[in-house]
Amino acid sequence: MKYHHIYFYLTLFFLVGCANKYHRFASNYQFKAINGKPDYSQLNFWAAHPYKHDPSDSIPKPLVAISTVDSSVDVFFIHPTTYTSANKEFGNNAPVDNADLNAKTDYSTILYQASVFNQAGRIFAPRYRQANIQAYYPITNTDTTEAIAAFELAYQDIKTAFNYYLEHFNNGRPIIIASHSQGTTHAKRLLKEFFDTTALKNKLVAAYLVGIPVETNWLTNIKPCETPTQTGCVCSWRTFKDGYQPNYVAKETPVIVTNPLTWDSAKPLASRAINKGSILLNFNKLVPKVADANITGNILWTRKPHFFGNIFYTSKNYHIADYNLYYINIRENANERIKAFFKH
Repeated sequence: MKYHHIYFYLTLFFLVGCANKYHRFASNYQFKAINGKPDYSQLNFWAAHPYKHDPSDSIPKPLVAISTVDSSVDVFFIHPTTYTSANKEFGNNAPVDNADLNAKTDYSTILYQASVFNQAGRIFAPRYRQANIQAYYPITNTDTTEAIAAFELAYQDIKTAFNYYLEHFNNGRPIIIASHSQGTTHAKRLLKEFFDTTALKNKLVAAYLVGIPVETNWLTNIKPCETPTQTGCVCSWRTFKDGYQPNYVAKETPVIVTNPLTWDSAKPLASRAINKGSILLNFNKLVPKVADANITGNILWTRKPHFFGNIFYTSKNYHIADYNLYYINIRENANERIKAFFKH
């Protein structure tokens, strides 16, 4: 697990800041979990749900006039780690009823990432007892044991939420699975357990498993997406500055790497000229031609993103912006795959 190093979350220019930034929203989250467990029959335990208004419903202002929602497809989104406190104030796993943490989750990842899919279909994003970010870099054997247990508890919540979703909300609709970072750690297991060898794979429009490596041999019957309109397949990428290759990447087995501008395995290189729009700090401002996308080995590289003030942006790891850099292109691709799914 060490290769998912934590400096992913140290560069906060694009998305998340300290919890205090979201404290003004905390009054919206005054609910308690019985015995600490999420109750998915209650809307409070969903960060995004079609039966309530939440940040995943937000549409960048330049897109409002041209956006329509297709409710024939569901999107099950698993959010990344927002429990990032170094002192692990709540222990190895986050509570699902902490107001500040829920505000941080909803007004960072749900707003800036899950909203990518709000034109594609109804969004379901469960709250879960996420592992603290330090679980990704254990030092001692005890750390490793605790990390495994923390991820297991988190996944069991995801599994419970997905089962509840299937039983109460799906009603036979096609599904997009989408995730980022820790969300992808759990989405990999979810896809393997619920889709890969079951009839449910026939309902999979596509899976966008972003920010964590997805091994090419992880699944048996679900293949990597190789064309922009292929369905029932997996897209995955992690974004780094051109030429930067962390040591842990070099040691990995082959992983799925999708180009989020071309979506075509035969076209691994793409100029930023075809990047239709990124969302940086200002959710309501689309910035075109910010980043290119070039695949080499297990990595998606881009030259330093082009935006006003980028001289102050020195990170070589663009993990936190995996969705933001390619926001419009991802949004449009999800719609293309849905159209293709219904033509089959």
